[in-house]
Amino acid sequence: MPVQLMALPFDKQSLAPHMSEETISYHYGKHHSGYVDKLNPLIADTALADASLEDIIVQSKDDPAAAAVFNNAAQVWNHDFFWHSLSPNGGALADGPLKDRIDADFGSLAGFKDTFMATATGQFGSGWAWLVVDGDTLSVISTPNAVPPFVNGLTPLMTCDVWEHAYYLDHRNDRAAFVQTFLDNLVNWEFAAQRLEEAAG
Repeated sequence: MPVQLMALPFDKQSLAPHMSEETISYHYGKHHSGYVDKLNPLIADTALADASLEDIIVQSKDDPAAAAVFNNAAQVWNHDFFWHSLSPNGGALADGPLKDRIDADFGSLAGFKDTFMATATGQFGSGWAWLVVDGDTLSVISTPNAVPPFVNGLTPLMTCDVWEHAYYLDHRNDRAAFVQTFLDNLVNWEFAAQRLEEAAG
């Protein structure tokens, strides 16, 4: 079965003014859908045609001949995860296990934000900033281009897309302003907390 473009978990206009409907229309309707449209012909009539998105990524990641498959599949997965990392009611981290872990591993929510900002703005070129479970601790990492953390054994809890197409219409080239807006107003902490609970199993 072909890979499907996921439905957005919110209305396109519901993140405004923090993320404009125009940005989401281009990001989701052009970039994200473009990765889906490019991936399906690449896997049609191959052993990956009926594989899950995660399996497509894992099976193609170390094959130079399958670089286009990996890049497009990983970008579909990353964007699916990114949309779930956003919420019209985002930004506020409620008390609970996730807040306790962030306080323990980063000193405070403010300490986490400082680390995330430095990582997201420090990623050279296109990529992603992630909050991940790394063994017994939470960590903030960046990955280049299309790489998702799970291929390196890390469990992502939330992500911020720092490809320029994620923010240029709203913030021009000011990545830091976009990341700050993301952290203060858009992070879907409920999704991240659910991911942490699932990781704890």
